[in-house]
Amino acid sequence: MTVAIVDYGMGNLHSVSKAVERLGYKSLVTGEAGEILAADSVILPGVGAFGDAMEHLRESGLDAVVQEAAASGQPLLGICLGMQLLFSSGEEYGTHEGLNLLPGSVVRFAPREGYKVPHMGWNKLDFLQPQSPLFSGLEAGHVYFVHSFHAIMAQQSDLLAVTDYGHPVTAIVGRENVFGMQFHPEKSGELGMKLLGNFLKLKGPQG
Repeated sequence: MTVAIVDYGMGNLHSVSKAVERLGYKSLVTGEAGEILAADSVILPGVGAFGDAMEHLRESGLDAVVQEAAASGQPLLGICLGMQLLFSSGEEYGTHEGLNLLPGSVVRFAPREGYKVPHMGWNKLDFLQPQSPLFSGLEAGHVYFVHSFHAIMAQQSDLLAVTDYGHPVTAIVGRENVFGMQFHPEKSGELGMKLLGNFLKLKGPQG
């Protein structure tokens, strides 16, 4: 089974690739449309600013490739900024259109006394939809976050897990074959690796 990790110039590619390989799957870091669409599943990583990331995706044509992969039924996982890009829009340094695979917007944390921005560190998940295949055999625990922006859901049924940072914060999202994790599963110990492993067990039309 091959897992395509989308290389558009703004991702923690090495750590994600190594995590996939530790779970026993073949990882392919690629920006080639054919390789992405032929893979069994697709991971969209991301580090940096929303607008810059969307510009890189559009310039390379990979925005349309990721949208095509999602439409075809391939399991797709966005990680950190990659999760945010799945939404309709992001408000980092202006308003930018996202991949529009999930309805909602990505906004900056509002200042709250006692809570620093960026949100950085280990926070406990709260599984809102324990029947999700991502949570099979798992108990909610702590995972590692680093982010200054968070997703506001337009469709609450797409919200699979939250964490608390002065208010409920979107942590895991999913609709059909499209999923996202705001935290870094590859840096989140045993629970993070099990969540990633459950995603990789999902079967698309080629599975």
